[in-house]
Amino acid sequence: MFFKNRYASPLGEMIMLSDGESLTNLNFIDDKFYPAALAAQSQEAHLPVFDAAAKWLDVYFAGNNPGALPPLSLQGSAFSLQVWRLLAQIPYGGVVTYKELAQKIAAQRGLTAMSAQAVGGAVGHNPVCIMVPCHRVVGTNGSLTGYAGGLWRKERLLQLEGFAVQNLFAVSR
Repeated sequence: MFFKNRYASPLGEMIMLSDGESLTNLNFIDDKFYPAALAAQSQEAHLPVFDAAAKWLDVYFAGNNPGALPPLSLQGSAFSLQVWRLLAQIPYGGVVTYKELAQKIAAQRGLTAMSAQAVGGAVGHNPVCIMVPCHRVVGTNGSLTGYAGGLWRKERLLQLEGFAVQNLFAVSR
C-alpha cells in the first residue's frame, strides 16, 4: 500500500508518495516521469514522513539549506541507486557534470569509462526530486540540460541555492 500527499511549492504542485514510513517519490505533477499509475493507486493520508518532507521543502524554498533529509526509500536498479547516492553527495549550491558522475561510477566499478548518457538516464529517473538533487547536474560544456521537471525549474532551483546560473546556458531537447 502506498500513500500520497500534495505539496504546494512555489514552482508548482508536487506529489509525495510513501510506503507508510519513508518517502518513495517526490515529483512535480507535470514532471516528465510523474508516476501517475502509482499515484492513482495510492491512498490520501497524513503521515509523519509527509510532515517532515513538507518542513524540509519549506526551509529549502525559503532559500536555506534544510540539512538532513526525511527518511527515503529509493527503488531502482543497482546502477540507478549508485547514481542517486552520488547525487545525494552534491553539496547545496554546487553542481557536477554528467561526465564527472560517469567518471566516478566508472572508478567505483573498476572500469576505464562509463557512458555519461547512461548516467543521465538514471539522473533523469530520480524518484525524489530536489531532495536527491538531480537539478545540480549540468552538461560538461556548461549547458543547463536534462531536467524532467523542466529546464526553467532547474534554473530556478539552482538560483534558489545561490548558484550563478548566468554561467550556464539552456539547451532544449
